[in-house]
Amino acid sequence: MSSAADTAASPDTDTDTDTGAGTGTRPQTERPAPPRRSHLGWLFAVAIAAAAFNLRPVVTSLGPLLDQVRADLGMNPTVAGLLTAVPSLCFALFGFAAPGLARRLGPIAVVTAGLGAITAGVLARSFAGGTAVFLLLTALALAGVAVANVLIPVVIKRYFPEKVGPMIGLYSMALSAGTALAAAVTVPLTGALGGDWRFGLGVWAALGAVALLLWLPVLLSRRRENGGQANGRGAGKLPITRSRTAWALACFFGFQATGAYVVMGWLPKIFQDAGVSEGTSGVLLALTMVIGVPVSFVLPNLAARRGDQRLFVVVLASCGIAGYSGLALAPSTAPWAWAILVGLSNCAFPLVLTMIGLRARTAGGVAQLSAFAQGVGYLISIPGPILIGRLYEATGEWYLPLGFLAVLLVPQMLFGLRAARARYIEDEAVLPVAAAGA
Repeated sequence: MSSAADTAASPDTDTDTDTGAGTGTRPQTERPAPPRRSHLGWLFAVAIAAAAFNLRPVVTSLGPLLDQVRADLGMNPTVAGLLTAVPSLCFALFGFAAPGLARRLGPIAVVTAGLGAITAGVLARSFAGGTAVFLLLTALALAGVAVANVLIPVVIKRYFPEKVGPMIGLYSMALSAGTALAAAVTVPLTGALGGDWRFGLGVWAALGAVALLLWLPVLLSRRRENGGQANGRGAGKLPITRSRTAWALACFFGFQATGAYVVMGWLPKIFQDAGVSEGTSGVLLALTMVIGVPVSFVLPNLAARRGDQRLFVVVLASCGIAGYSGLALAPSTAPWAWAILVGLSNCAFPLVLTMIGLRARTAGGVAQLSAFAQGVGYLISIPGPILIGRLYEATGEWYLPLGFLAVLLVPQMLFGLRAARARYIEDEAVLPVAAAGA
């Protein structure tokens, strides 16, 4: 980790200017400036992990308390159902804006502001007196999550260019841990605080405040090293829609997000309909999330060492097909095995984050690729949980919905195989020379 720490301490230099966009020339791989100071390196790594830890509790802490929130705020079922689609929609819409903000203000400043939005939104919504205010403040927190989702891989690419795999692993592991912890402890924590959902949701703002405090000295140190100037000049805008790799990553991201959100929303119900108790079904859901913590750390390291990541794409999709098939045909026979297999399948998330970091030459390219892949991907994922609910409502059984999820892993695998090949989007997303000069 020492080399990563040294690299992280290098000044916030503008090394993203040569992307080849609009020139028809082959871009050069970004070369970070030599390190000047190392004492902030470890702080930076801890700050990244702390930020990642806060990117899902805003969502996963709400689910267990949703009935209480609905009753207290007078929220009708339609609006409550809308809440399940709001995260993906916000992640897509605000994620698209992240690269532009990063070019103007610098990615560190935008991530820091995003953590401020998460902290303020999570805290303020616990005081909301009505549904509209609650939704608005939730959207504020999700906006902060969206820009951090997109830009933390950019920060890793820029300041840890030789340690992309380990740092993406740290980021993914912390994100998985935050997801699992919020889902597992929100209800007992609310009970310990008196049973009021407002305390149970608001307490997560404390973790956001800790992450914000860690990012502020990093932000200030970068500003001092740059003479107070934001490194917002960044890379020229790539015609990223010309890149087949970018489209493949976006589709791969979308299909894996579909499966992940269906699992988070429906897995306990699937087990309960099979005769598994409510308590055990909750533990099984937690298991699918917890299994991602160690795997999310190890997988990016392994994936980054290979020229391509096709082997991992196939293995994770195969785990998902086996898990969904087991849930459909014999859910109560080996529920722990199905939960583990589905949890492994959902580890396609840290894999796709790793590929985003590896498929661009520069931090500016990563910013645009991350925004495109996550923005388009989250839009693709929005209908999934709704469609699964409709299929279950129409048939009263889980055979068809789970079969659909298993089949969906086939295009996920195909797009993943295309995205996993060692390619750079800058080599694909360039304008022809003739067009560039027009």
